[in-house]
Amino acid sequence: MEHAGDNNLMFSKMPCSDFVEILSSKQPVPGGGGAAALVGAVGTALGNMVGNLTINKKKYADVQDEIISLMEQAQIIQKELLSLIDKDAQVFEPLSKAYSLPANTDEEKMNKKQIMEVELKNAASVPLEIMELCSKAILLSKDFAEKGSVLAVSDAGVSALCCKSALMSAALNVYINTKLMQDRDFAEQLNNKTDALIDKYCKVADQVYLYVENRLKN
Repeated sequence: MEHAGDNNLMFSKMPCSDFVEILSSKQPVPGGGGAAALVGAVGTALGNMVGNLTINKKKYADVQDEIISLMEQAQIIQKELLSLIDKDAQVFEPLSKAYSLPANTDEEKMNKKQIMEVELKNAASVPLEIMELCSKAILLSKDFAEKGSVLAVSDAGVSALCCKSALMSAALNVYINTKLMQDRDFAEQLNNKTDALIDKYCKVADQVYLYVENRLKN
């Protein structure tokens, strides 16, 4: 199996069985960020599925144009999240190597500190992107649940839950990097953005779940 050092490695193109195998290994990538992006893509795809089960049905003719628009947005988000599986690996691998840099002399300590700061900022940027995309996908799942085929409403609920999980997982990958940053003003800016996304969109995902649960049980 190919590993992180291979130049042409594309985790997003791997069979699921290979991805899970390497994810469970001691290889530095893929890790939690890549897993979050994949879960977000799966959640977004489920929303798309609801759309596909809704269009071209007479019962939903009045919302067909809106559903098609939602599907187009979901398709873009889905592809971007898959691309972030690979991007997350690309930015984390240099950070994993930076942890191992020597720090025996003052010069080495300064060099390591400077490199670490750059790589920590790079590594934090991708999970924040994942969060922003998952936030959009959660809003789409709400529309799919409310306007899509009733036969697939459970899938819209699963879509919201997957995207919520991905959102929260990506947040942890922001926090683990900001915790070690020397530039505390920058770190707090990222933490505040992360906190705001969690606070707003987890609530929306929970609303979608309760809406779907109510429709299924009553």
